[in-house]
Amino acid sequence: MSGPAVLLIVLLVCMVIGVPIAWSLCISCFAAICTLQGMPVTVLSQRIFTGADSFSLLAVPAFIVAGDIMSAGGISKRLINMASVFVGRIRGSLAIVSIVACTFFAALSGSANATTAAIGGIMYPEMVKRKYPEDFSAAVQAIGGTLGPIIPPSILFVFYGISTGVPIPKLLVSGLIPGILSCVLLCLVAMFMAKKYNIPIEERKSSAKEKVAAVKDAFWALLMPIIILGGIYAGIFTPTESAGVAVIYGIIVSLFIYKELTFKELLNIFKKSAVTTGNLIILVAGAQMFGWLVAYFNIPKIVATWIEGIAHSPITFLLLVNLILLVAGMFMEAMAIIVIMAPILAPIAANFGIDPVHFGLVVVFMLSLGIATPPFGPCLYVACGISKRPFIQVSKQLLPFIAVQIFAALLFTFVPGLSTVLVNLM
Repeated sequence: MSGPAVLLIVLLVCMVIGVPIAWSLCISCFAAICTLQGMPVTVLSQRIFTGADSFSLLAVPAFIVAGDIMSAGGISKRLINMASVFVGRIRGSLAIVSIVACTFFAALSGSANATTAAIGGIMYPEMVKRKYPEDFSAAVQAIGGTLGPIIPPSILFVFYGISTGVPIPKLLVSGLIPGILSCVLLCLVAMFMAKKYNIPIEERKSSAKEKVAAVKDAFWALLMPIIILGGIYAGIFTPTESAGVAVIYGIIVSLFIYKELTFKELLNIFKKSAVTTGNLIILVAGAQMFGWLVAYFNIPKIVATWIEGIAHSPITFLLLVNLILLVAGMFMEAMAIIVIMAPILAPIAANFGIDPVHFGLVVVFMLSLGIATPPFGPCLYVACGISKRPFIQVSKQLLPFIAVQIFAALLFTFVPGLSTVLVNLM
């Protein structure tokens, strides 16, 4: 059996039988190398080390730590309170608050699961207490988490940049407008569904004094994305350095200003983040080795020939990619898909004359949708875990949100200016 066949078959078999994707990549690479005469097995360890030896990867554990600190340190709670004060009189206000809060939190943590867990843990009980349908309330938390990988900073954009060589700062900037527009569209769907369920409008209107007080209380939380994103866009520090700034700022605010985080809790956050980071590093290192073998076996050229035989124009190619990524996102982790497929698809997109930054946004947006899409969307499972609601019932409530996100994906796919206008201004 040829090397490429062994590589792909062993990977699929390992994934089907339940081997974690990181180890599936390593095992398939080892099996493929064993079929090659004249190539020592030590190449495996060399390529894995090279894959893990990346300065950009330092941003991943830092953003994970930052997200946990914001959740435990009272930062996310104040953002939610401020949003609630301003939109409390709109029908479905708590659903809107959840989505807007997810947008704020996404601009700080860059993680979908962290966004759903942090905001959902606070907002779901409050929505149920205000007589919102339980399954609808859980669905709102799940779809809100999909904004995490789109709004910068984004861990998925970091992984895409590492996998394809596209500048990470440009990728991060490309997600700002699509992320905000997605937030607006999701809020409109939430308002429509709130009207459908006849959810009552809050009787009490917040006074100007309460609004000022809410903004004042959330001032340090609001300052955080300004410092992080402003520093990146102004060229003061790199995305990797901004992750460290986020951690330090979050610790200072949570420990000494809001005083809702203890040193013991901080130590537990570091331990938890270290375990998560270890798993991700194994995934990245294995994926780098897998990508090297994919290139060695000339698989991108084979796939490109096949796709170009089906897709004869950039439009049909982008539609095909959207479909492939949507289906893949239903069954696999977004990061695993990026590290496996991005090095294959990106060169094909370049052959069609598609802007590499725009294509990166399309890939990440479609995969972020898969994070909440049945049957294996991680955010969907997190929301079901928080709410203790049946998976099928929550999935049904997600359908209108998924539909509007698919519409948004097509919009961003065929109107590249929405993702590149800010990049071009840099």
